[in-house]
Formats: sequence, structure tokens, C-alpha cells
Amino acid sequence: MAFTLAEPVHSELLIKKSRFIGCVQRIVDRPAALAVVAGLRAQHPGAAHVCWALMAGGQSAANDDGEPGGTAGRPMLEVLRHQQLEGVLATVVRYFGGVKLGAGGLVRAYTDCVAQALLTASPVPLVAVRRLCCAVPYALEGLVRREIDAAGGVLEDVRHETLVQFSLTLAVPQAAAFISRLDDAAQGRVDWRP
Repeated sequence: MAFTLAEPVHSELLIKKSRFIGCVQRIVDRPAALAVVAGLRAQHPGAAHVCWALMAGGQSAANDDGEPGGTAGRPMLEVLRHQQLEGVLATVVRYFGGVKLGAGGLVRAYTDCVAQALLTASPVPLVAVRRLCCAVPYALEGLVRREIDAAGGVLEDVRHETLVQFSLTLAVPQAAAFISRLDDAAQGRVDWRP
């Protein structure tokens, strides 16, 4: 099972006068991740490197930002994989302290920075959701609301027009049973919409 993070987590390490500032946070996709990295570069103009690793399905990536190849981004990505995290971005800002760490030292530093941040993390299960839209007569509004609550759905929007229109999200495994249960309870008066 894959997990994501409830909120961003941070860490800071000092290794041989180099300062490593780490953050692991929930992220939607690669463009959002690149925006965060650009923001860090602007926020830390004196930093030597802003390395990052993204676990986001088909958009996963790692970047060493000038560190020797494979010593920063890839080790950070492996920490995220090991923790079974998905939809997260790990960033480490490095201020060079004048002492070279060598390839092994860099791998340990970037790995430790991400791992230290994750020690305080609150992982939450990543559940695939399905968006459903339906319309019902006013007399069935209470029934639909109770069924949404019972199924653990999230009511996103309700519009009162000729019919009451609901937009909701529901965990994929519960969606088929919810649709069937609501159709039965409403005796076929639910108008499902794309």
C-alpha cells in the first residue's frame, strides 16, 4: 500500500561545515514540484545546490543539481521508495562548508537529511478516489446525504435546481456498492451524470 504525507516535514543537518536543509511534502505533480524547487532557489540564493526527488507515479524524477551524478537525487528517491511514499517531493538545500565530502559522504548526507525529516512524518494511506455526480428529487436529498456519510464519501458540491445535484468523491473500492445501494433505495430515481 502506498502512503502520502499529512503535512510537510523538515530537517537540518550540519556535516563537516556543510549545512543541509531538508523538506518532504505532499505534491500533486511534476509542474508543482518544479515550482517548489524554483521557490527554494529564490529563497536560498547563496545555496550551492537544491537537490530534489519526486515520487508521483509516471512523473517520478530525481535531480542532483550539480552534485556528482547519483549522489543526491537518486539516494533521496530511494528513501521515498523504501518508505512506500507516493505524491511527495523531497528537497535538500545545501550550503557548501568548504570541505568536500566525497561520493559516499554525499550519498549519506542526502539520504540522512530526508530520512531525518521522515522520522517526524505522519504518513496517511493513499486511496484512489472516484468522482460521482447525480441528481435526485428533493424528497430524496436526505437519503443521499445519509448514504454519502455511511459510505465515507466527501460531499464537494450541492446545487438546488429543478433537482438536487450532488458532486462527491468516494474511495474507488466503495463506489460500485454505493451506486447500487443508492439506486435500490431511491427505486431508480437517481440520475447519474458524467
